[in-house]
Amino acid sequence: MEVCSISARLAPAKPIFGLNSRYLVRRRTLTTSYFPCRLRAGTASQENEKSESSEPANRMFVMGMGFVGSFFALGLQSHEWGVSGSCTSLVKKKKLEEEMGFDVYLFNANEPELEVLNILNHHMHLIVSVPPLVGIGDPMLQHEELLKSMLMEGNLKWLCYLSSTSVYGNCGGMWVDEDYPVRPANEKAKARLAAEEGWLKLGHDLGISTQIFRLGGIYGPGRSAADTIIKQEPLSELQRMRASRQYTSRVHVADICQALRASICNPSSGRIYNVVDDDPAPRIEVFSHAWDLVNRKWPGHMKQSVSPYMTESFTTESICRGEKRVSNARIKEEFGVRLLHPSYKSGLKSIIDHMDNPFS
Repeated sequence: MEVCSISARLAPAKPIFGLNSRYLVRRRTLTTSYFPCRLRAGTASQENEKSESSEPANRMFVMGMGFVGSFFALGLQSHEWGVSGSCTSLVKKKKLEEEMGFDVYLFNANEPELEVLNILNHHMHLIVSVPPLVGIGDPMLQHEELLKSMLMEGNLKWLCYLSSTSVYGNCGGMWVDEDYPVRPANEKAKARLAAEEGWLKLGHDLGISTQIFRLGGIYGPGRSAADTIIKQEPLSELQRMRASRQYTSRVHVADICQALRASICNPSSGRIYNVVDDDPAPRIEVFSHAWDLVNRKWPGHMKQSVSPYMTESFTTESICRGEKRVSNARIKEEFGVRLLHPSYKSGLKSIIDHMDNPFS
C-alpha cells in the first residue's frame, strides 16, 4: 500500500462536536490512531501555491456533515487539509463552524443554490453522505445535469459515495462480497442502489476516481450499544425487531475513516467496497456485552440486574429479514486496511474506556 507523507501539526486538544461531553476523545487520538494512512499535504508546486495563497493544498467537501462526515472532517483538518461541507440546519451549521472551525453551507437539494455548487469546484475531493429519499431518490442526483455541468470544469479528482450493505437484501445468512448479486428488499434499499449507480455514472462522465463504500451499522463514541444501555430507556419495537436478527454487520466510525483515507491514497475507478468489521454478530449479543462492560465499570447504577436484551421478549416475525454476513476482504487486499476494531468487543471497550462517568 502506498504511503503518502505529511507534516502533521496537531491542534490543541478540543472535544469532537456531536459527542457527549462525557467522552474524552481528542484531536490527537484522531490523528494518531484513526488515520494510519498519512496523506501528502501537496506537491512542491502546490506547497508554494499554498504559501502564496494561504490556502490548503488539499481540500475536501463533505456533502452531509453527519456523524461520519464530521468525524472524518476533523481528522483531515488536523492534517492541514481544508475542509468544507454542507448541512440543512442553521443550528448545526453554527455548531460545526464555531466548535469545529469548518466552512459550512446550508444546502437544500430540492432548491440547489448555484453558490454552493460553485464552491464544489474549488475542492479536489468530495464525500457524499446524504441518504436517498423514498419516492425521490438521491437529493443531489435530482439535478444530475446541472451538477455535471458545474463540475465539468472544476478541480474535482476523487469522489466517494457512502452507501449501505442493505442493498444486498436477505441472503439467508450467507457470506457476501461486493460481487454478490444485489437484491434490495425495501424501497429505501432500492433507492440506495439507484444512488450508487447514479454517482458511479456521474463520476465516469466527469472522468474522476469514483468509489462506493457500503457501510455496515455505524457506531462510535456517543452512538453505540453502550450509550443505549446507559440511557436505561425501554427498548423500542424497532430495537426488539433488530435484536432478533442472527447476523448484523457493523463498523466503528474510526475504521470508516481509515478506509476513506486509504482510498484517497489509492484511488480506484468505479470500485465498490464493503466497509464492515470481521464479526457480524447478533445485536442481542452486542447489547448484552455492552451491558456487562457498563455494569463492571460503574457497578450499582443500573436499574435492572441483567440486560433487558436478555429478559425482554422480542419480535421474531422478522428474524430472517436482511440476514447476511458481509465480507470486508476487498478493503484489506486493495487498501491494506488493518481494522482498529475488528470486533464490537474492541470497539465498545474503546468507547467505554474514553468515557467519563455518566452517572456522576
